[in-house]
Amino acid sequence: MTVNSESGATTDLRQAKQPVSGALAGPYGHPFHPILVTVPIGAWVSSLVFDIASRIVDRPAFLTHGSVWLIAIGVLGALAAACVGFLDLFAIPTGTPAFRTGLVHMALNLAVTAAYAAGFAWRQGGGPPRGQGVGYGQLALSAVALAVLGLSGYLGGKLAYRYGVRVAEESVQAEGYRT
Repeated sequence: MTVNSESGATTDLRQAKQPVSGALAGPYGHPFHPILVTVPIGAWVSSLVFDIASRIVDRPAFLTHGSVWLIAIGVLGALAAACVGFLDLFAIPTGTPAFRTGLVHMALNLAVTAAYAAGFAWRQGGGPPRGQGVGYGQLALSAVALAVLGLSGYLGGKLAYRYGVRVAEESVQAEGYRT
């Protein structure tokens, strides 16, 4: 249970900065989660670009095929990021605004990953006829999932930059500004 006093909040903040396991989640002040999320974000943004381009070019087969690969890479990367992100969530004391934000962040990311996994399966089972671009429904699913990912990323930024989850103490940060 979280104490609502100033000293209790300070204790909770210090707890949220420490890794549950430095070997698995990254050492103090350098978590692995922000590094790993670049893989699904980059892959899924690129897959949407490929999807849109497949509707424009004359011979879209390479784009539709590439988009499927990018979606798969994104799903695998998201699963890796989720594992270490889950460890970071364990570092946040329950019952706090930071923990609630972390739960919403996690739920949105899991929904996005499920949407992309479903999109991958949809493309495997009923992709566009040869020589045509990605279907509008598949393109829309990717666009909506990417928009939700943006919202989740906002919440992840709030966890790090507003609540200081897994960010080093200011006294440690000050080392970078000494002359």
